[in-house]
This record gives sequence, C-alpha cells and structure tokens, in this order.
Amino acid sequence: MSEPSAVEERPSHLKHYFVDSDQQFDSAKMGMWVFLVTEILFFGGLFAAYIVYRSWYPELFLMASTELDVFWGTVNTAVLIGSSLTVAMAIRSAQLNQIKGLIINLWITIGLAFVFMVIKYFEYVDKFGKGIFPGEYYAYEGIAHEKANIFFSIYYMMTGLHGIHVIIGIGLMLWLVVKAKKGVFSSKYYTHVEITGLYWHLVDVIWIFLFPLLYLID
Repeated sequence: MSEPSAVEERPSHLKHYFVDSDQQFDSAKMGMWVFLVTEILFFGGLFAAYIVYRSWYPELFLMASTELDVFWGTVNTAVLIGSSLTVAMAIRSAQLNQIKGLIINLWITIGLAFVFMVIKYFEYVDKFGKGIFPGEYYAYEGIAHEKANIFFSIYYMMTGLHGIHVIIGIGLMLWLVVKAKKGVFSSKYYTHVEITGLYWHLVDVIWIFLFPLLYLID
C-alpha cells in the first residue's frame, strides 16, 4: 500500500531512472566533473604548446608580453575572482531556498562576465590596430623578431578559447535566471545551479593560470 503514495510524492524534477533526488544530484555532479576533466585536458594541450615554445624562444616571449596591458589583465583577474564569489553565493542562496538572492547573485555574475568580455574586446581592438594578428597575418613592426607571431598566435588561441567559455557561461547563467524566476529551483532541487557553478569556477581557474603565463613573463 505504500508504493502508490511514494509514486505520488515523487518530485517533478526527478527523472524516472533515478531512485531519489540525491542519486540524481550525485550523478549530475559526477558527469560535470568528468566534463571538466576533459576541458582541463583540452586546455592542457595549449599549455603544453606554450611551455615548449617559451623554452625555445624565451627572449621573444619576454619581449612580446610587454605588448599586453598588465593593468587591464589584473582588472580582469579581479573581475573573475569576484564572479567566482558571486556564483558561490548564488549556489548558497539556492541551498537556503533564497530564490531572490539566487537571481541577484546570478545577475551580478553575468554582469562581471560581461565586464571581462568588454575589456578583452578593447584589448583585442588595440592589438589589431597595431597589426598584431595571429599567424601569417601578423604585421606589427614593433618587435624585431621573425617568430614574433608565435607568441601572439598562442595568446589569441588561449584567450579566445577562454572567451568562448565565458560566453557559454553567460548563456548558462541567463538560462538559470529564467528557470529561477519560474520557481524551478529550491533548497530541494538546485542541481543545475551547482554544476553551472562548477563550470564557472573552472573558467576562472583557467584565467588565473593564463594571466601570469601571458602577462607577467619575467
């Protein structure tokens, strides 16, 4: 007689192939961690390329890094660290069933992400204006080195790929805001908020590695 009532009380968010909400949450979180590992391996290839070329052309990398604006790179680092805090606060708000706090913190995180992208946009525009393009399109005469395009090709690949991940993160958080306003999330169900937060933390951590490797070469 207890089985029918259990079926009736089954949460709407719980998929039929899971026993309970905890199992569904753990499975989703594990899936996200597996995905994040593949992302780390993906960026790992670029980091490996950076290490190899920097060992071959140390003077070039030192010279080329002076064309990057350390001030704005530092600002962007602070912006992303701040966004990690606000996304953590969003997760905490969901855990406490504070949906208004969840929405506010998501909007702040989205705003900080936009600030990051705007700064990167102006950095790119400044480089393009000087003729600093990747690969064979490199036309900057300020660095007298025949392999100068190597550093900037790596720079554009790393920061460009990271920027794509930031844009994806913005899209995910906008989707979370829409869901939160519809009352989808609560202290009993915030799986998507948690795994999006994990993704965003990875985006921030990758930048924390990119910033010193590209901007603070000494």
